[in-house]
Amino acid sequence: MPLAMNREVFITCAVTGSGDTASTSRHVPRSPKEIAAAAVEAAKAGAAIAHIHVRDPETGAPSRKNGLYKEVTDRIRQAEIDIVLNITAGMGGEIVFGSIEEPFPLAPSADVIGATERFAPIAECAPEICTLDCGSMNFNLQDYIMANTPGTLRAMAKMMTDFGVRPEIEVFDTGHLWFAKKLVEEGHIEDPVLVQLCMGVPWGAPNDLTTFMAMVNAVPPTWTFSAFGIGRDAMAYPAAAVLAGGNIRVGLEDNLYVAKGQLATNSQLVERAVNIVENMGGKIIGPDEVRRKLKLTKR
Repeated sequence: MPLAMNREVFITCAVTGSGDTASTSRHVPRSPKEIAAAAVEAAKAGAAIAHIHVRDPETGAPSRKNGLYKEVTDRIRQAEIDIVLNITAGMGGEIVFGSIEEPFPLAPSADVIGATERFAPIAECAPEICTLDCGSMNFNLQDYIMANTPGTLRAMAKMMTDFGVRPEIEVFDTGHLWFAKKLVEEGHIEDPVLVQLCMGVPWGAPNDLTTFMAMVNAVPPTWTFSAFGIGRDAMAYPAAAVLAGGNIRVGLEDNLYVAKGQLATNSQLVERAVNIVENMGGKIIGPDEVRRKLKLTKR
């Protein structure tokens, strides 16, 4: 395909995620105060969007308590710098089987709830964007399935559209992108369509360039996309995404290091991404420009 570099780029910072990373890096924020502070620092470094998960402040374990989301969003909205809020709606679809021979009952770590309950933090906090994980997949651990059925996705997409929040469609494999097109075709998701290409997450789409470009080439030309890779290849993806015509996601949800053996902060990862874009001749756009581009409602 011809080079189609995006010259006006926005950066999303995924500041904490829900993975078991808080015990690995002291920089992974746990409490609402720390998560909000990380989002503010990312905004100061050049991020236009903060992607928010929450954690138990004591243990660092992933949480989906509405009160924690509310405290994070309130703190960010009261800060001296603007940033678009993007809250996850992906929690609550974790099927963890009991064992190979006796899959039921599910393991105690399983967390499976209904669509309305998964949407509850969005209804409570009213962000401008929320994520919609657009498919199911075997997810990393041996007996763990990330479950997002077609019925659940249709229901959640309609909730998001009716509420007036922009879905960020998370696609972890080509079939997810196929179903995303179906949701748009059926009217559950309205223009402008925003999609995040999630590369290298076991066992979704591998983060090689052949697979990445297959995903990019399948994104309709009227959609806006961002992309990220995880782990040691994460900092190659800002360049790859921009060259392919997209935008950037970085942050400690996806990658803990700014260089080999050097633990990163969220703001350092954003700064590195800004440098990559500017050294390529691109421009970083801010939250107001993102709102105009994606027709977001600031609350």
